[in-house]
Amino acid sequence: MSGFLAGRAPITTTAQSQPAAVKEPEATAHAPWTPESRRTGVIALKIGMTALWDEWGVRHPVTVLKLDNVQVIQARPSAEQEGMVKLQLGAVNQLPQRVTKPERGHFAKAGVQPKKYVCEFLVTKDAALPVTTEITAAHFLPGQFVDVTAPTIGKGFAGGMKRHGFKGLRASHGVSLTHRSLGSTGQCQDPGKVFKGKKMAGRMGGKNATMQNLKVMKVDAGLNLLYVRGAVPGHKTQYIRVKDAVKMRGAKPFPADALPPPFPTYLSETDGALPRERIARMSVADPFMPKAN
Repeated sequence: MSGFLAGRAPITTTAQSQPAAVKEPEATAHAPWTPESRRTGVIALKIGMTALWDEWGVRHPVTVLKLDNVQVIQARPSAEQEGMVKLQLGAVNQLPQRVTKPERGHFAKAGVQPKKYVCEFLVTKDAALPVTTEITAAHFLPGQFVDVTAPTIGKGFAGGMKRHGFKGLRASHGVSLTHRSLGSTGQCQDPGKVFKGKKMAGRMGGKNATMQNLKVMKVDAGLNLLYVRGAVPGHKTQYIRVKDAVKMRGAKPFPADALPPPFPTYLSETDGALPRERIARMSVADPFMPKAN
């Protein structure tokens, strides 16, 4: 059941409609974090955009993301990559009547409430988590860099100027109401065709896009919120995937004064209590002071 799952038509069963008792994750000793370790990502809800001001008074536009009952549903070895584990996560508790009977049995076997959205993350063996483990916003550190993936906003059928940023033709006499057209799309008799991949008018948006190396500006453990600097794909109420930046390998995604990160994730019973709000620290020098020559 990889990918996002939507709610289905209700099933009128009485014996199987009751959710199974949630199992407590077993306390296991995990291996320490290493630069080669790959932690799991999370499913988050895009709330909207706002702004934060750092300690120097610099304004930063941020996107607010909420983690809603994110739990581990399944862990299985990866058949494609040796030494890796596929963690299946679910988010947003769903009524049992709103999922199909096979899905209901899948969630009951894991001992979790039915979930509205499900996806998989590839992690290393040392970062595997027990089933039913809940992942909160404290999984991420303020100041670290993350990659965000979500479907872009669908724009429908769009022309070349809107879809690809073409300049268009001259808006003068002789063009005759075609100043927003593509212009020439091919050649003459040789080769006598339009090459595959030519940028033309067509369906715009509605495809998965990833914004890389976005900085986590603030972590609100009380409300389970992440404040990520910049814009992320998707509309409001869009569920997106957030994970550690993949192009910043090793310890580079994390602030140097916060290593090691919560590994394999933050657990309040073992890692202790955290402040409700943690804000990333910006530059040590005042950005408004003139630089010395």
